[in-house]
Amino acid sequence: MVSLNKKKKFISIAREVIDLEIKALVKLKNSINESFNLTVQQILKCQSKVILCGVGKSGLIANKIASTLSSVGTPAFYLSANDSSHGDLGSISKKDILILISNSGETNELKNIIQFANRNKILLIGIVSQKNSVLYKSADIKLLIPKAVEAGGIIPTSSTTSQLALGDALAIATMKQKKFNKKDFKKIHPAGSLGAQLKTVEDIMLKDKSIPFVSENLRMKDALKILSSKKLGFLLVRDKKKFTKGIITDGELRRFSQKNQNLHNSYVKEIMTKNPIGIDKNELAAKALSVMNNKKITSLCVYEKRNKLKTIGVLHIHNILQSNIS
Repeated sequence: MVSLNKKKKFISIAREVIDLEIKALVKLKNSINESFNLTVQQILKCQSKVILCGVGKSGLIANKIASTLSSVGTPAFYLSANDSSHGDLGSISKKDILILISNSGETNELKNIIQFANRNKILLIGIVSQKNSVLYKSADIKLLIPKAVEAGGIIPTSSTTSQLALGDALAIATMKQKKFNKKDFKKIHPAGSLGAQLKTVEDIMLKDKSIPFVSENLRMKDALKILSSKKLGFLLVRDKKKFTKGIITDGELRRFSQKNQNLHNSYVKEIMTKNPIGIDKNELAAKALSVMNNKKITSLCVYEKRNKLKTIGVLHIHNILQSNIS
C-alpha cells in the first residue's frame, strides 16, 4: 500500500517534469527564426517526398512527424537509420528532402546518411541541439533545438518534446499555406472515427432508384405499393415538373387512417405534409443528424444549393447510424 506522503511525492514529480518540458518549449518558441521559414518553403516546393530519420527516441519522433505531415497533405515517410546502410538509401531520390533528427548530432547511424545526402546533393535539414556536431555542420538548413534540462537527467524528455513540437509546427505551417481543409482531410482519412465525422451528406445518401418518389396525383392504393417496396417508411411527393412538394411518412398514414376510412382511394396530395425539410448535399452528415434530432424526424430530402426544389437524394437516420456518425 502506497502511503499518502508518497502519493503526494509522485504528484510533485509529475509537476516538475511538466514544468521542465514547458520551459523547454518556451525556449524553443523564442528560438524560432528564418531557418523555420526556409524549411517550410522547401517543403512546399518539394516535388517528391519528405523523408525523416532518427535513432532511438529521436527516431520515434521522426516517425510521428512523418505521419503528421502525410496526414495533412505532404507526402512523407520514416526511414530507419539502421536499415539505411543496408540498401534503404536507395529509396532516397535527388528531389526528396531529408530531415535528420538527433539531439547530439553525432549519432553514428546517421553519418552514412549525411554523407549520402551531401554526396548526392540532396537537401538536408537537421533538427539538432549541438552546434559543433556533424549534423549541424553538414545540414543545408539548421533547426537548432535549444538545450534544455532533461527530466530525470538521464533520458530524453524535454529534448524529444521540443523535437515533436517543432515537427507539429512544420506540419501545421505547410498545411495552412496549402489551404488543406476538411474535404482534403477526408480524402486521405476515409476510415476511423475522424473519417466518419467528415463524411458529407452526398457520401451516404440514397439516390436514383432508391428514392421513393410518387406523383402528387397518384392514388394511395398505388403509393402504398411503392412505400412497401422501398422499405424506407416514407414517400416523397413531386409534381409534373419533378419539384418536391411534400412527404408522407408512416405517422401521417396512421393519423389519416384514424380520421378517414377511405385511405386507398385518397390522392397522395391530400395526405402529404408540404415543404419537407431538406439539406444541402455538401453539408456534413453529422449536421444532418443534428437537424433530425432537433426536428424530431428520421429522414431528410437532399438538394443542391442552386435548386432546393429538386430532390437529388434522401437521407435516412439508418444511413447515418450505419456510417458510425454521431
